[in-house]
Amino acid sequence: MTSDVVLDIFRQALIIVGLLTAPLLLSGLVIGLIIGMFQAATQINEMTLSFVPKLIVMAITAIMTGPWMMRVLLTFTEKLFRDIPMIIG
Repeated sequence: MTSDVVLDIFRQALIIVGLLTAPLLLSGLVIGLIIGMFQAATQINEMTLSFVPKLIVMAITAIMTGPWMMRVLLTFTEKLFRDIPMIIG
């Protein structure tokens, strides 16, 4: 196994991690920005006002994108297992 193969697997894994976390992070970012603007406009400084909506939106996003995330992860894992002979040999 050469260092090029290891770096390629690591690069693919980082891309998969980015793809899997993007929907949750983006939904949290958008709802946090909206709540932050609302709090700035109304001058309400309540911590639970931003936490609870983020939690709800991120849970809904995880439920909606869960099957896609599982498919991407399984595809990557199957490809990695299929490539083991090539990686070793």
